[in-house]
Amino acid sequence: METLLTTAADLNAALAAGAYPDGGPVRVLDVRWRLDRPDGRPDFREGHIPGAQYVALDRDLAAHGAPSSEGRHPLPSIDDLQATARRWGIDAGDTVVVYDDANNMASARAWWLLRYAGLTDVRLLDGALRAWVDAGFAQEEGDAATPMPGTVDLAYGALPVLELDDVADVAAEGLLLDARAGERYRGETEPIDPRAGHVPGAVSAPTTENVGADGRFRSPDDLRARFRLLGADDGMSVGIYCGSGVTAAHQAVALTLAGFEPRLYPGSWSQWSNHPELPVATGPAPR
Repeated sequence: METLLTTAADLNAALAAGAYPDGGPVRVLDVRWRLDRPDGRPDFREGHIPGAQYVALDRDLAAHGAPSSEGRHPLPSIDDLQATARRWGIDAGDTVVVYDDANNMASARAWWLLRYAGLTDVRLLDGALRAWVDAGFAQEEGDAATPMPGTVDLAYGALPVLELDDVADVAAEGLLLDARAGERYRGETEPIDPRAGHVPGAVSAPTTENVGADGRFRSPDDLRARFRLLGADDGMSVGIYCGSGVTAAHQAVALTLAGFEPRLYPGSWSQWSNHPELPVATGPAPR
């Protein structure tokens, strides 16, 4: 659990040394992406952590299918992800550090996806790029240098997931957390997907409450208390979803820090809401 996160100071020291004391050679990924500004490359060129490779979330961390079948950000094929990871220069045994400029709401997708694909040492820069800047560490400008191709082999299945057919059972018999903003959960607004509301039985748990004002994750004890209040218990099946499976990965980080084993639903609301035969609930209550 301690290796889920890294501080800016520890990352800076690891870059200087070439590796973490408890890890391998360091590979840094910059995953700047937002719904209203999906192309983060211009910001990357203005300044990024030295040696970081830019990650285009829509291209590198997602496939492109019909939302009705897979959601807006379906998982890429394992062959495509492996080719992309090798393009980033990743070898087996490397320590991969990911960050963005929005409290790790986007970079958590890279953390979850690479761990799901079998990488065992993937860490989030706690506090994201702001932590690096606030610490006074240097940034590079322009495009990243092309690394030597990596040799990593990937295979999906290292983390538990929820498929569409599993979701209703988890909502009824376990705990299903909705990581979107409260107004989307309640069905007051839906800016993207075809229906407003939430999966019946899901509990509202906005991802933004996982971090403090500084953008760093709350302590494991605080997070554990938060999720216990929402209904999580030891040994319980805890499922998570968001709009399209991106920020739900941030919830997966928080739940893991809190000592739970989450099951992420990659299709998320973008898949569920595209199935008119599936029920939808609105309002503040789960049902």
